[in-house]
Amino acid sequence: MSIFGRLLVNFSVRKQSRFQLQRSRYSVCGSRTAPSLKKTRSPVLFLEINISARSYSTMAEKKPFERLPKVVRPKHYDLFLQPDLQAFTFNGNTKISVQVSSATEKIILNSIDLSLKEVIYTPEGGVSTPATQVALSTEEETATLTFQPPIQPGVGSLFISFTGELNDKMKGFYRSQYTSQKVISVAAVTYLCPTSARRMFPCFDEPSIKSTFSISILSSARTVLSNMPVASEEGQGENRLVKFERTPIMSTYLVAVVVGEFDYVEDVSSDGIKVRVYTPLGKKEQGKFALHVATKVLPHYKEYFQVAYPLPKIDLIAIADFSAGAMENWGLVTYRETCLLVDSENTSAVRKQWIALVVGHELAHQWFGNLVTMEWWTHLWLNEGYASFVEFLCVEHLFPEYDIWTQFVTDTYVRALELDCLENSHPIEVPVGHPSEIDEIFDDISYNKGASVIRMLHRYIGDEDFRKGMNLYLTRHQFGNAETEDLWAALEEASGKPVKDVMSSWTKQKGFPVISISSQQKGDSRELQLIQRQFCAAGDCKDESALWLVPITLSTAKEPDKVAQNFVFDTKSKTITLENVSENDWVKVNPGTVGFYRTRYSPEMLSQLIPAIKSKTLPPLDRLGLLDDVFAMVQAGHTDTTEVLRLMLAFAEGEENFTVWSNVSSCLGKLDSLFDYADDCKGPFRVYAKNLLSNIYLKLGWDPKPGESHLDTLLRSLVIGRLGWLGHEDIVNEARIRFEKHISGEQQLPADLRSPVYRTVLAAGDAATFDTMLKLYRSTDLQEEKDRISRGLGALKDQKLLQQVLDFAMSDEVRSQDTIFVVGSVASSRDGRNLAWAFLKKHLQTFTDRYQGGFLIARLVKMVTENFASEDAAKEVEQFFATSPVPGTERTVQQSVETIRLNTAWLNRDQAKISAFFATYK
Repeated sequence: MSIFGRLLVNFSVRKQSRFQLQRSRYSVCGSRTAPSLKKTRSPVLFLEINISARSYSTMAEKKPFERLPKVVRPKHYDLFLQPDLQAFTFNGNTKISVQVSSATEKIILNSIDLSLKEVIYTPEGGVSTPATQVALSTEEETATLTFQPPIQPGVGSLFISFTGELNDKMKGFYRSQYTSQKVISVAAVTYLCPTSARRMFPCFDEPSIKSTFSISILSSARTVLSNMPVASEEGQGENRLVKFERTPIMSTYLVAVVVGEFDYVEDVSSDGIKVRVYTPLGKKEQGKFALHVATKVLPHYKEYFQVAYPLPKIDLIAIADFSAGAMENWGLVTYRETCLLVDSENTSAVRKQWIALVVGHELAHQWFGNLVTMEWWTHLWLNEGYASFVEFLCVEHLFPEYDIWTQFVTDTYVRALELDCLENSHPIEVPVGHPSEIDEIFDDISYNKGASVIRMLHRYIGDEDFRKGMNLYLTRHQFGNAETEDLWAALEEASGKPVKDVMSSWTKQKGFPVISISSQQKGDSRELQLIQRQFCAAGDCKDESALWLVPITLSTAKEPDKVAQNFVFDTKSKTITLENVSENDWVKVNPGTVGFYRTRYSPEMLSQLIPAIKSKTLPPLDRLGLLDDVFAMVQAGHTDTTEVLRLMLAFAEGEENFTVWSNVSSCLGKLDSLFDYADDCKGPFRVYAKNLLSNIYLKLGWDPKPGESHLDTLLRSLVIGRLGWLGHEDIVNEARIRFEKHISGEQQLPADLRSPVYRTVLAAGDAATFDTMLKLYRSTDLQEEKDRISRGLGALKDQKLLQQVLDFAMSDEVRSQDTIFVVGSVASSRDGRNLAWAFLKKHLQTFTDRYQGGFLIARLVKMVTENFASEDAAKEVEQFFATSPVPGTERTVQQSVETIRLNTAWLNRDQAKISAFFATYK
């Protein structure tokens, strides 16, 4: 699944998670609302959830979670659904073919927010027996069905009829309101990951309990879709019954149904798979780019894995109200509109690139996740980490001009390092039990660290053996379930290398090492001393016992693009020798920035690398990696902030690489946020940052040049956006001129410049500017454009206007899934942060009711709180959520409080030195 981690990036410094306007993807189950009319849970349920929240000593301890008993196992579901798009309800029934292994009085399965009506068990060739009791548990999300006399071992069928609400919570079987050709319509859609199939039909809702499904839908809607092709249609109008072919054996969370009014474009891939992209009515042209990507990706994955896509068709559909970025339902992949639709005139290059990645991510899941599924959510990373790695393989194949593997470092690798150095991080493999715990691990660890260690493994064993191992893994476990050890076994068998020993140190313990390196010259050779210890954001780690098996690579000035030596570093310290390296040659650890670790150079070795940055003899990924490592050392207190300020000056003269500048911009954004709390540093820093970016801005200008690359387009947007935020006078004036021409119709802004121009104009704007932006927002039906505008509103400076932005975020004009990003944008400045925090506290119950826990509200908490920089703020956040806990946000709160204290310590430690640096800077 593609979470909106990727879209998180959308609104800040590329928080992209994969959120900077660049991307925020988290497929929560895979790599993401209509106005509230009726709540699906009672106040009692919310009280029960709150009382059971973990992590706070003031709360009652939750009883141990138990998975479903194994005595009854489903083999096949006949599932019938009848959604009512006017009353927002649905009726249904399911006939579950089951195998009973021993006599039992009770069948326990999952069900929540459903009213169970008729419940009957029929043994094969026997007499039907109704249940004598149906007991529902909202805490455990189960239904316990009691039968007398007891059910005997053998084969039988369990029939259950039920009713439910098409809710407005974007989970289970829910309603999505959208406007097509100026007509407001409602669709019934599914989002069942990770544990919401039980909200749609009573089922055995665990990933390892796989079955086949025959689905039937009674509806007069124009479009009725499910995982498989239509087998038959009977009747007309309200009596139209659409039956679908039987699915392969699969997990419940992958079942999908969409009922509504949609257009589509279609094609057939070179390996014979029918592909359709469904869009809102009148917008099928916007589906053509995703169609192109999908038809090319399927045969590429087939060739790469040597395993064919096993279904006869695949549909991709844009859903108006969708909490994640996308969801990989087998044969019917659902997406946010902004993650699927491309408008030829209004979609930016960065958004188009993002869509290619998200499509590649979800289609990778058709193999990793759907064909082979993790045995339990502890192994979620087998789905998400692999899909997050493979999507880059796909986009590199289709669009080599994107230089996508270089972007992987800033989009994926760096973000994982930033989270994983916190005390409140978690291992890639983290034990989970109750459903309320599962959403918390759809984060940068499962997705981005997972993808990063797979990338490290890929280089360690080589592409050929990696592909062989993937084929072994997929064919050995196809249509079944797997654990992490199954993957290591396949890769170890294919490569002959100790994959399990090496990789277990990366998946079973949290964090990563920092490799400290120093050197001595001995004639024509360089002797290197390496020490590994855990890297912690707070500086020194409490636990010194952690040890990783680290695949180390080295390069030298003689051949910057080649690996001079590689080995597995499996001890606390090690000495190695590099031959034919002169005393003037630089040595670079981790060339290509592939190994998942930080490097801390001795001052002498670091000084040798600086000229190579200026001359660009050090490759782009190494220039980027070096800066990121030094910045991390600064944040952890291992070196002064002034060191990174001096290092960034080395990029000012000749650096032209987009991804390198993306990392520089990210560093500038973090410093700018920190200096919100240091008045003596804020102004001088902004002068420094504007000077740093001035040369690259002058080179790029505002208008594309003949023969310009895709990456130049991305870089122009990045630089203008950053300089606009910094208040660069020429940028502000030009942005105003171009914006006026845009709104007057004289000259339309290119899509790539709209986000930076909107933010720049807003940052220098007033109430009239705000009103103009709202008119622009209301005049478009393109969700991407609405996102650009709404997520830029937080750039306003006036506090009264920012309060209006917060109120606007909660209005019916902003979709529920987008509210958090509008509120989060307000928190991008110190004054806005204070307002957004007060707003979050005031409306917490509204947010809790709206999202019912989960990753959206967790992301909101993170965006609003983590950039504070005072002990008082840390205590306030900590104490507030201790008394007002929100299920699914416990770890996020802990991480935010930890980050606030790290910011505070950083500022206290370095403020005087930074102020002195700027006093002498010219």
